[in-house]
Amino acid sequence: MIKEEITWQDFEKIDIRVGTILEVNDFPEARNPAYQLHIDFGAEIGIKKSSAQITKRYQKEALIGKQIIAVVNFPKKQIGKFMSECLVLGIVGDDKDVVLLSPNFKVENGLRMA
Repeated sequence: MIKEEITWQDFEKIDIRVGTILEVNDFPEARNPAYQLHIDFGAEIGIKKSSAQITKRYQKEALIGKQIIAVVNFPKKQIGKFMSECLVLGIVGDDKDVVLLSPNFKVENGLRMA
């Protein structure tokens, strides 16, 4: 189902940046299997944390150093004892298998999607 149309001004409010995953931890308190990620978004933004339900496809060790795409200007969200500070973007299949969005080439952390 296609969602309702938004304006260009609505889209411009979303701050989508590239970051590199520095640390990955198990998140046993999450309702659905998930990892706790620490992501470096460069000097302007710094390191932000996120919870991501990506355990079906990704092993923790393979995520370290991976560049991802995330929304960095959502309000913080408390998930159990963990405070999620950004939303990592991915494509979700019917079986809830998430494929992370990432740049094709290594780029500078913090670059904005245009």
